Amino acid sequence: MTSIRALALLSIAACGGSAVRGGSVVTLRAACPAHHYWNGSACAAAGDAPAKLDAGKRALAEFKVDVARQALDDAEHAGPLDHDANVTLWEQRGIAAAYVDDEPTAIAAFDMLLALDPGHLLSYKLSPKATLVFEKVRTQDRAVPALDVNWPHGSKVGDPVALDLEVVADPKQFMRRATVFVRARGDGAWRATDLVLHPGDQHVVLPPVVATKPTSLELYLRAYDEHDNEVLAWADAARPREIPLRYDPPPPWYRTWWGITLVGSAVALGVGITVYELTVAPPDTISGTATVK
Repeated sequence: MTSIRALALLSIAACGGSAVRGGSVVTLRAACPAHHYWNGSACAAAGDAPAKLDAGKRALAEFKVDVARQALDDAEHAGPLDHDANVTLWEQRGIAAAYVDDEPTAIAAFDMLLALDPGHLLSYKLSPKATLVFEKVRTQDRAVPALDVNWPHGSKVGDPVALDLEVVADPKQFMRRATVFVRARGDGAWRATDLVLHPGDQHVVLPPVVATKPTSLELYLRAYDEHDNEVLAWADAARPREIPLRYDPPPPWYRTWWGITLVGSAVALGVGITVYELTVAPPDTISGTATVK
């Protein structure tokens, strides 16, 4: 099995489609365009949360901390944030709280920040008021959200592709749903399937890729909290994971079941004709003698 380890939780339950080994083939939809999100039934506009987040960053850069904190609170409730924006929200919240010596709030914000992005670092240009609190949080032992994603070796064109997912840890319990984005290499458009998350080993079976040569299936995943904010980025559209798909050309016609049947029928017919000619058919000439008187 090919295994990829990611710092986040994801569990996937397959749904819909025809049954195959390991689960049912999921139904794919068109991926939502930029600045839109899937609301459960359609793609909807994501709102003005990014604009409010930018306003909060500008205010904090100008040390207008009260204005910044209000703008950041507004951003959290102004519509879903993508993963990068969500990371920025909690970073800015931690910095703002640290600037006013609200250490408990800063610690909580930085702890959420590191759950979303475990490798995150603050700019060294920030005030020590923020960087010292962040380093205190960063050096603490903590459970990191984690998952394993696996698929079998030897997947091939024309066969459904099964994914096995194992939830390793979800300390924040912030995963509610996920979207898996897929496309065949070279395709311009992404397709998606939406899944309810729950702990444990899960299986999802993706529809087969139709091609006439070896290719690969590209995929990335996003997981969301109860407010539809992205809390997990597993690969991305620019750097997707790839599942190689080998191509087995169709056999020559005479090796197919119908070709074998046809050849067998022809042979049987030829044998039947030969037997008939040798044993049943009347001869071309009749032997005998004639007497003339």
